[in-house]
Amino acid sequence: MIRPDLSLPIPDEIRSAHFIGVGGSGMSGLARMFLDAGIRVSGSDRADSDNLRALAALGATVHVGHDAAHLGDADTVVHTGAIWPENPEFVTAKERGLHVIHRSQALHWLIRGHRLVSVAGAHGKTSSTGMIVTALQALGADPSFVNGGVIEQLGLSSGSGADDLFVIEADESDGTFLLYDTSIAVITNVDPDHLDFFGSEEAFHDAFIRFANEADEAVVISSDDPGAQRVRAGVTHPQVLTFGFADAADVRISDVTTEGAVAATLTHGAESVRMRLSVPGVHNVINAAGAVAVLRVLGYPLTDAARAMELFAGTVRRLELHGAERGVRVYDDYSHHPTEVRAALEAMRTIAGEGRVIAIQQPHTYSRTQHMYREFADVLESLADHTVMLDVYGAREDPVPGVTGELVSGAFADQGRVHFVADWQQAADYTASVVRDGDVVVTLGCGDVYQIIPQVLDALRRTSGV
Repeated sequence: MIRPDLSLPIPDEIRSAHFIGVGGSGMSGLARMFLDAGIRVSGSDRADSDNLRALAALGATVHVGHDAAHLGDADTVVHTGAIWPENPEFVTAKERGLHVIHRSQALHWLIRGHRLVSVAGAHGKTSSTGMIVTALQALGADPSFVNGGVIEQLGLSSGSGADDLFVIEADESDGTFLLYDTSIAVITNVDPDHLDFFGSEEAFHDAFIRFANEADEAVVISSDDPGAQRVRAGVTHPQVLTFGFADAADVRISDVTTEGAVAATLTHGAESVRMRLSVPGVHNVINAAGAVAVLRVLGYPLTDAARAMELFAGTVRRLELHGAERGVRVYDDYSHHPTEVRAALEAMRTIAGEGRVIAIQQPHTYSRTQHMYREFADVLESLADHTVMLDVYGAREDPVPGVTGELVSGAFADQGRVHFVADWQQAADYTASVVRDGDVVVTLGCGDVYQIIPQVLDALRRTSGV
């Protein structure tokens, strides 16, 4: 992993940019916007993907694998923090004296001159950003945007708009959300995470306080989340709008129903409106309330904002239905923190109805698993009827002895409700053996766990009638 060096200068002019790790949703979105800006784009990734092929169709030069020769005539190289320092393209770019910038700095370059809405928080950023973008478009605006996931009804994670508004999912994991010149700062919640970067919960909270206080126009922040409340106590910004269930919330949620589509009443001042969402889960009501608060700051009437929010169809890898076999529906969700897993499983309960919820969990990173394995076990055991536990997806981290998926499964009080299996085909076959008609299966994790879904559906097909 490479820690971003935000002290490095960002070039005033970029004519040709090379992206290392261009296949990811965030990097491919940035590359697309660079193409929109008339910049020559090349990029590489370790494996072929739909994103690489889509960029090639738009005119980018893409490569599978990493090689110094791929740099071509690039004057600027954009990288993620997930690459290794030994990456040959990264090393050669440094040796040549090219501008080598982190993806957050490339985004900063794109944002110049725009009125920026930055959505930060430990959970809910991608959905909240998608809600704001799609609602603005429904209300006739044309913002630019960069999201951490593909917005379902747009089929894109980024887009170049004609308005001065720019909406981004701002990443707090490496502190880069402090880089941007934010106009409206949105804080969905402040659940301590990424302590391997920040070092302490106090430093994590202090970063959010700075993020809020440096906003030019306003701060939109949860009224309910304990971490957000702690941050709010340190916020000195004169324009703060809160959202949530608290009686004192500026945009207040009440009367939530989850039968069928999730619905709630939103109240701001003397006005109230009933809102019925197209996506499941009480957590999405909270996300929508925050998005409505942003639209209120931007001057939109409460009723118009709520109606526009109802059109949001979700983002890819957020409670996304992939298929059904034997009367069993199989979903995928990006959840990789106990709080997110709780929200996803609570939403799956409303989807399952009388059926059971079967979770396939892939822990993400050794550090998070080591610190939170008990919390993961508690949430999964309390909200899933049965859990199939896979091994850890290490991402940027080296393995840690003793930290495997079995660490999480071993923390279950009832060992009859969990089964650890490292082999994916065995995991798929086991899942097919325990599900019943009407159950729902959900894969949980931000690694590559979604790739097991075809194996699960195939196992269900093979066991039909058994």
